Amino acid sequence: MPKPAFFVEPFLRSAAVGATVATYQPREVIFSQGDASDSVLYLQAGVVKLSVLSHDGKEAVVAMLEPGAFFGESALVGRPVRREVATAVTATTVLIVPRQQMIGLLHEQQEFADRFIAHTLARNIRITEDVVNQLFNSSEKRLARALLLLAHHGKPGTTHRVLPLLTQQTLAEMVGTTRSRVNVFMKKFKKRGYITCNGSVKVNDSLMTVLRSEREELPASKAG
Repeated sequence: MPKPAFFVEPFLRSAAVGATVATYQPREVIFSQGDASDSVLYLQAGVVKLSVLSHDGKEAVVAMLEPGAFFGESALVGRPVRREVATAVTATTVLIVPRQQMIGLLHEQQEFADRFIAHTLARNIRITEDVVNQLFNSSEKRLARALLLLAHHGKPGTTHRVLPLLTQQTLAEMVGTTRSRVNVFMKKFKKRGYITCNGSVKVNDSLMTVLRSEREELPASKAG
């Protein structure tokens, strides 16, 4: 998710808000499904995975969050419990804002409220794009798109190309395929020079080739 256009932490740290700072180690759970939904969280540093678990324990990754992102916003609409799991992927620091204090801040600080609304709308647009991608694209194309998004490809003013430390299993859960298929695709991307693997994974601009290929053509309409 894009970072807010202005520095939000002074608002969140204000004495009136009463936000607390919490740190988490990789793979540590920040909150689980069924936990009380009583706060909104702001990601200061690190990477957070949001996922949902089915009744049989199957996990689906719904978002990968980076610094500047809010999560747990459903607390603001009165949802009593969390419906997702938030897990630290890397060493992570978050600001935890109690629900009532967050509501007060949104009412009292117009600039902050505007940025929070913009963030929420951007998240909703991203979710819609993800659903379309999941329904209509091949698993190879979905993986390429996920890697490009994680590398911040095409975002103005960013030079981020090295991916966060993610396992192939996590990537598989993100794109809805198996770890073995991700392994095959990653080897293919590396062989073709789309990515560089040297202790970490760097995404090259040429990976866009995968998205430009396999374009499905709509059948031509008949005249008359």
